Amino acid sequence: MATSSEPTKNDAAWSRLFEKYGILEQINTTGRYDITAMQINEFREARLMTKFDHHINLPRLFKENDLTILPISRGSYAISHFDAYKKFVVQNNFDIISASLPEHISSITVDDINSEALALNCAYASGIVAHFVEDEGLLPTVSGRMSSAIFSCRIMNTKTRQPVNLTVTNSQVEIDGGYEGVRQLAIVEAKSFLSEDFLVRQLYYPYQLWRGRVSKPVTPVFLVYSNGIYHLYEYRFDSPDEYNSLTLVKHRHYSLESVSISLEEIISIQCNVSPLPEPEVPFPQADSFERVVNLCELLRQSDRTREDISLNYSFDARQADYYANAGRYLGLIAKPDKAGNEASYSLTPEGQKLLRLGYKDRQLQLVTYILRHRVFNEILRLRLVHGEMPSLDDIVAVMRTCNLYRVDADSTLMRRASTVVSWINWILALRR
Repeated sequence: MATSSEPTKNDAAWSRLFEKYGILEQINTTGRYDITAMQINEFREARLMTKFDHHINLPRLFKENDLTILPISRGSYAISHFDAYKKFVVQNNFDIISASLPEHISSITVDDINSEALALNCAYASGIVAHFVEDEGLLPTVSGRMSSAIFSCRIMNTKTRQPVNLTVTNSQVEIDGGYEGVRQLAIVEAKSFLSEDFLVRQLYYPYQLWRGRVSKPVTPVFLVYSNGIYHLYEYRFDSPDEYNSLTLVKHRHYSLESVSISLEEIISIQCNVSPLPEPEVPFPQADSFERVVNLCELLRQSDRTREDISLNYSFDARQADYYANAGRYLGLIAKPDKAGNEASYSLTPEGQKLLRLGYKDRQLQLVTYILRHRVFNEILRLRLVHGEMPSLDDIVAVMRTCNLYRVDADSTLMRRASTVVSWINWILALRR
């Protein structure tokens, strides 16, 4: 298995670009370097070298020097110390609002939602989007690729902590869904994977384009669909010409299926599941169980290499391995067919079967997959008996009795124990 120290193709290509054009030296002198797609194409396709929807996807040289890249025209980009990303607000326990597709709709079902486009169509058809933005007159209007027109803004420089000017001229903009109602035009960015942050440009450039074209307010909305749940975030730009003035207005969750799961159902699984011997797979180090499931959903769409995962989703190379191994531990993800960045992860037949289940059955099956491993079963039992989570030291003591595969160092056991806590908390948060 490759290690996280191996450079990606983007790392290698950007290293050659930085060297050829003295990019870092010019940024240190003038604060910024503008580069064209033609220059980038000398070493690798610009479309592969400039799309970093999450901070973690940035090439190594960018992260080491606190740099980001933004398009400033259809064929050029600016590289600087731009404060370009925004962290999502994380809610571990949340209410879920029920919605449903109209009875006369038969061309799509909840089981068919395996892409961002279908997720967005279902969110509109079920009334989720209208309910969220509180505009019953909402109708689909604009979407697809278009030009940003010309606008100027200020964006924070992370090195000087001062705003700098940025002018954008006809950069390409892509809108997943635009919905106009009586009171507003809602611009929706849709994703089918969970992440810690997002590139503000995805909301800001469309916002700048349309606030100059319509008289009513433009409402930026971020929609994430994962594991049967819609996560919707409404934002506003407090100062329209300030890139970093983005403020979260509200955050809600919706489902098109029943989400009712009782503690009794969880306890029944805990008491009756048939235990498995520990597999010859690294014990999980993947604190977000939601992202384990989300990775399975991504692999349902197609097999993906380690580099595919780390470049296109909110994982770095090390996390791609950790989360894929967590899926392997549960029997949902197959071992890569070869070593290195070209290794392809895929779903096992068990993983494919799991993702065909409805929301409730899927969650209970996932609970079964977790609790058939003795560490998790015992820690859940202790959590229920004592009304509080055992200490990490107590969890490590249980882990030492379970014949875990190649896990024995105290520091390693402690890191893995935090995953046990997170996964047990995920199980208990299913109760509705």
